Amino acid sequence: MSGNTESQLVELQTQFAFQEDLLAALDARVAAQDREIQQMQTKIEALKSLCRQLVDSLEQQPLGGADSSMQERPPHY
Repeated sequence: MSGNTESQLVELQTQFAFQEDLLAALDARVAAQDREIQQMQTKIEALKSLCRQLVDSLEQQPLGGADSSMQERPPHY
């Protein structure tokens, strides 16, 4: 091989090695983001469930009774 061809081959091998490293780093980042998204989806589902429970709880409370004192006008009206 001539010197020029050999240096080109070394350059290509170097670039290939850098690309492999970059690809591995990107793959690791994508995997980490996928885990984060799954965790967020789980948390969102838990929050949705909690909101449903709160709405159901509020709907089941009577409008009068002990809570009616909170709905009365203050004495200064």
